[in-house]
Amino acid sequence: MRILLLGDYSACHLTLGRALTRRGHTVTVATDGGAWMQTERPYDLGRPLPGPAGGALLYARLRWTAPLRGFDVVSMISPAFARLRPARLREIFDRLRRDNGAVFLTAAGTDKAMMDYYLGPGCKLRYTEFTNPDGTPNRRTDAFLAENRRWQQGALASYCEYVYDSVAGAATTLYEYHLAMEARLGPDRAVYTGLPVERVADVQPASKSGPLRIMLGRDRHRMPWKGTDRLEQALRAAIDRHPGAATLDIVENLPYAEYLRRLDSTDLLVDQLYSYTPALNALLAMARGKAVVSGGEEDYYRFIGERTMRPVFNAEPSESGPDLLCERLVTRPDEVRAAAAEGPAFVSRHNDADLVAGRFLDLWDRLC
Repeated sequence: MRILLLGDYSACHLTLGRALTRRGHTVTVATDGGAWMQTERPYDLGRPLPGPAGGALLYARLRWTAPLRGFDVVSMISPAFARLRPARLREIFDRLRRDNGAVFLTAAGTDKAMMDYYLGPGCKLRYTEFTNPDGTPNRRTDAFLAENRRWQQGALASYCEYVYDSVAGAATTLYEYHLAMEARLGPDRAVYTGLPVERVADVQPASKSGPLRIMLGRDRHRMPWKGTDRLEQALRAAIDRHPGAATLDIVENLPYAEYLRRLDSTDLLVDQLYSYTPALNALLAMARGKAVVSGGEEDYYRFIGERTMRPVFNAEPSESGPDLLCERLVTRPDEVRAAAAEGPAFVSRHNDADLVAGRFLDLWDRLC
């Protein structure tokens, strides 16, 4: 098959594309490089200039000169697969449908369906970025709530609904996104695939002695949204209470390749507070034999059919949750190392890139 993967988050489509290529398919990945992540750009979706001129040039490239036709399958990372206005995106989307086979979504980030689900009465999640476990609003993320409500407003909302009505189906990469997309598209058109993660040939196990090496990886512009501000405060307090027990390395907005190198020299990655499941940063760390603090709710393990392994230190976003968890991590290094040892097998079982690629192909074969 000829496959176009349009847009990308954290090299999700890049990794998927490599796995599909190994299976004999011809894959084109179009991405803007993820801004500061600087991931590979097999086909560049970046705006060549700032401001309106850059948008006009990108639109012209996609509209008239880009090789975005003749594919058997197209999968878009989001309705907003490029940094263009909704009206422009809709024109490109219509051309994709006209000039190619079936068009799908890869549900891998915030969009209107997610916001509708998170803020709606049918949400099955005990908490989200915007709601505390006791049901009250999470005031720490009010600014991000206002920003992301734009998905539910005006031309962007209308365009998203048009995409949901028009795509053949959606591959969902996280449990949370699956719930949202299934609520919008129904169980026949929304299929969970998981995130693709490449196998790591040389896994570096957690250190067996010395201070526990903790890395807090974050986007400096999204700290309140991901809860890394609260996690940093709790970690520093726990480390101060137990001198010599652990070290803390703060990593912000590094290029993707450099980020992975830093990850190799840690024992524990502290990822985020409000997630229900481990997302790509956590899975990348687990594949490398690192323990992680991220989402690890029992609902997620039941959903993926995992009965025995519990490799994620679940971050409970209650008032005292971060402090209790960080105290446990700093004072129980053997528990951290045991969790780290489970990581590679867990990722291999549930998120191996070749396994995930097979799930995508099954979805496309069924709904094309």
